[in-house]
Amino acid sequence: MKLTRYYENDTIVPGVFASETEILNCAGFGEDWGEAFFENDGLQRLEKFLEERGDSLPRVDVGEVSLAPAVARPSKIVCIGLNYASHAREAGMDAPSEPVVFFKATTAWAGPNDAIVIPRDSDKTDWEVELAVVIGKRAKYVSEEEALDYVAGYGVHNDYSEREWQLEKGGQWVKGKSADTYAPFGPYLATSDEVADPNNLGLWLSLNGEKLQDGNTSDFIFNIQQVISYLSNFMTLLPGDVISTGTPAGVGLGFDPPFYLKEGDVVELGIDGLGSQKQVAVKER
Repeated sequence: MKLTRYYENDTIVPGVFASETEILNCAGFGEDWGEAFFENDGLQRLEKFLEERGDSLPRVDVGEVSLAPAVARPSKIVCIGLNYASHAREAGMDAPSEPVVFFKATTAWAGPNDAIVIPRDSDKTDWEVELAVVIGKRAKYVSEEEALDYVAGYGVHNDYSEREWQLEKGGQWVKGKSADTYAPFGPYLATSDEVADPNNLGLWLSLNGEKLQDGNTSDFIFNIQQVISYLSNFMTLLPGDVISTGTPAGVGLGFDPPFYLKEGDVVELGIDGLGSQKQVAVKER
């Protein structure tokens, strides 16, 4: 299944992609795609609901609606830094011996095609296409061998970053990662059965039509199983939580000289089998 959410008269409606062009309106299911849904066997119940009522559900054209974040705002967004060998090289840093962990404020959660809002005091807003993992059940002290059993599905995430705030102001990275609209997610959550191998997916990002990032998750330093197991030793991962797994080479910081988003720029990105996003940059006034 490919779970999504969209706006209808300023209300978010849960849905499921029936095809590349149509979404089934799943308001009749009576639940949003959030923590309680995943925790209470929501995917299995939704699958049964679609088997029984899918043919009678209203359908909407993807091109005629505005997509919301594909799942409800999670309890936490946990990110892994420097997790591609190519990105570590372009940053001039050694590959980490353990996953680099930081958080992103959940108020950054945004739809896949929402405008990216460059904050008023930002001169260094950067892009990062990333594979995001959504947790399907409570995870604590999970082994690598069992880790994928805890995954609800996967989606596209753009881990926008304000590099001056992240790297030049001291303290932790979170303040450079958490501005409003800095975490677009979607267009859908593909359930784990839709993804044969999350550790071998092509991902890309273009700026104004020029491809700047073109990588594959096979370049992970720490793969999905290792990341989930590692994190579960330090915190409880709740159903609906999002893990963003790092970005390949090609971010603005990595160029010589570096360059960053400006108003009017168009960012497009995608991952094999998980769809694509498009954001237009606007400046906060």
